Amino acid sequence: MDQLLADLLGGNLVILLLALFLILCIFLAIRIVPQSEQHVVERFGRLKAVLGPGINFIVPFLDRVAHKVSILERQLPTASQDAITADNVLVQVETSVFYRILEPEKTVYRIRDVDAAIATTVAGIVRAEIGKMELDEVQSNRATLIATIKTSVEDAVDNWGIEVTRAEILDVNLDQATRDAMLQQLNAERERRAAVTRAEGQKRAVELNADAELYAARQAAEARRVEADAEAYATGVVAEAIARGGLEAVQYNIALKQVEAIGSVANGQGNQTIIVPADAVDAFGKAFQMLKGRG
Repeated sequence: MDQLLADLLGGNLVILLLALFLILCIFLAIRIVPQSEQHVVERFGRLKAVLGPGINFIVPFLDRVAHKVSILERQLPTASQDAITADNVLVQVETSVFYRILEPEKTVYRIRDVDAAIATTVAGIVRAEIGKMELDEVQSNRATLIATIKTSVEDAVDNWGIEVTRAEILDVNLDQATRDAMLQQLNAERERRAAVTRAEGQKRAVELNADAELYAARQAAEARRVEADAEAYATGVVAEAIARGGLEAVQYNIALKQVEAIGSVANGQGNQTIIVPADAVDAFGKAFQMLKGRG
């Protein structure tokens, strides 16, 4: 039995070893890359290929996966660096950068520590850009500053196969002395604006008052003009009546006015005595005569 078993193993040992070798080759040749990664393949120490997500094949024993690089977006730790503005104010800027790797072969062969390199680049660019601006511009034009920093960082890291997706300035801190000075300046500016507002209000009130007086004067002049026109019209009517009726029409009109005036005095309250002019009787007589003559 032992002899038979030895004969069987001896005859099939080569085939068994060959099968195991083929299985090992297939296992080594197949590489499954996750969706979030890319694999850098080397052959004899040199770059051969970059494997994308999915099933990939390499040459066993000749090719090897030297680097497994994540292509997910990354965030650098929040960094703080000092900078001096154009008006010589020391500020402390907190920044954060997001990036992702687009070309792993550049990243692994051109830079050793990509995070440290990007952080150093961002710090230098932030100091350079803030040095061109005054403190008020840094505070008010933060969006423009962020866009400038992002563009500058993208240009600097382009040779590393990296895309900077976002750059943020989280905070701009000042020392206490600068804060106190800015607070005093802010209070002074608020007081100045309040004084200007009060002055403008007083000026507007004076202008409105002058406009009101001018409007009242115009209305009074217009009223006098209307009265003058009415008086002129009445005078014209009287003149026309005199031209048509002669002196008798004038005397009748005068007598009628006298009668109306005496009636008004008689109707007043508390008047027990009526003063009649000496020529009142003559006026009444003349009026009756005129009426009789007209009748």
